[in-house]
Amino acid sequence: MMNKREEIIKKLDTIQSIPAIVSKVYKILKNRDELDFKELVRMIEYDPGLTTNILKYANSAFYGFKYKISSLHQALIRIGMDKIFDIVVAAAVGPILKQSVKGYDLPRGKLWEHSIGVAIGSEQLAKELNIQAPNYLFTAGLLIDIGKIVLGSFVDVDAQPIIALAFEKHIPFDVAERRVLGIDHTEVGALLLEKWGIPEEIVMVERWHHQPDRYEGDKLVVDLVHTADTLTMIAGIGGYGTDGLNYRPSPEVSTRLGLTRAINEKVIAEIIGNVEKVYEMLTI
Repeated sequence: MMNKREEIIKKLDTIQSIPAIVSKVYKILKNRDELDFKELVRMIEYDPGLTTNILKYANSAFYGFKYKISSLHQALIRIGMDKIFDIVVAAAVGPILKQSVKGYDLPRGKLWEHSIGVAIGSEQLAKELNIQAPNYLFTAGLLIDIGKIVLGSFVDVDAQPIIALAFEKHIPFDVAERRVLGIDHTEVGALLLEKWGIPEEIVMVERWHHQPDRYEGDKLVVDLVHTADTLTMIAGIGGYGTDGLNYRPSPEVSTRLGLTRAINEKVIAEIIGNVEKVYEMLTI
C-alpha cells in the first residue's frame, strides 16, 4: 500500500504536460550566438494564442510606445529576447495557476497574481542591488507556487491537519506539510517542472525558495526569489492563503544580498504599482 508521499508523486503522471513549444523556444534562445530569429517567429506563429499574447504584451501601456504594431516579428524585437521565454511560459502555465486552490484558501486568480508579484519583485530586487541576474529570473519567480496547484487542486489535500500542526507547533506551513504528507509543495512543484522539461536551474529555485540556506548551488536566484516572495506577501498581493502561516524569511539571505529597508520599500512599491499591468499583459 502506497503512503501519502507516493500517492502524491504518482498523481503527477495524471497532470497534462505543458505545450512542447516551451522547450523548443528555450532551446532556440539558449544559444544566442546561433539564434535563428526566423525559425523562432515561424514556431510562435503556429500558436495563435501565444502570438496574440506577445502582440498584447508588446503593445501594452507598460512599454509606453505611441504606435501599435501588428507584426509578430516587430513585437519580438520590441520586447527583446530576454522576455520571450517569460511570455511563452506564462501563456503555458497561466491557465493552470489561475485556478482556485482549495487547500490553500486561495480564490481563483490569486495564486497567479502572487506569482506575477514575485516575478516582478525578483527582477526589481536585482535592479536595485545592481545585480546582473540570469535571464530566467522572471520565469523562476513566476513558477514558484506551481506545487500548490498540485496539492490543493489535483491531489485535493485536506489542509486542516497541516494548518493545525503549523499553529500548534509555530512552524512554517511547508514544514508542516512535510510532517503530515511526507512532502511539501516546493518538492512537488520541482518534480512537476522536471517532468515538464523545465530547465534545471529553474527547478532548483522552485525546490529551495523556502529553504535558501540549505541549497548548495549558486544561491543568487534562489535568494532573490525567496526575498521577492516575502515582499509580495508583505504587499498583500494574491492574498496570504494558508501558506503564509508562520512564514519566516531568512536573515542570512538579507545579509548575503545586502538588503536595506529602503530597498525593500522600493521593491514593494514596484510590485504594487505593476502587478495589475503585468497580470493583464500575461493573460490571454
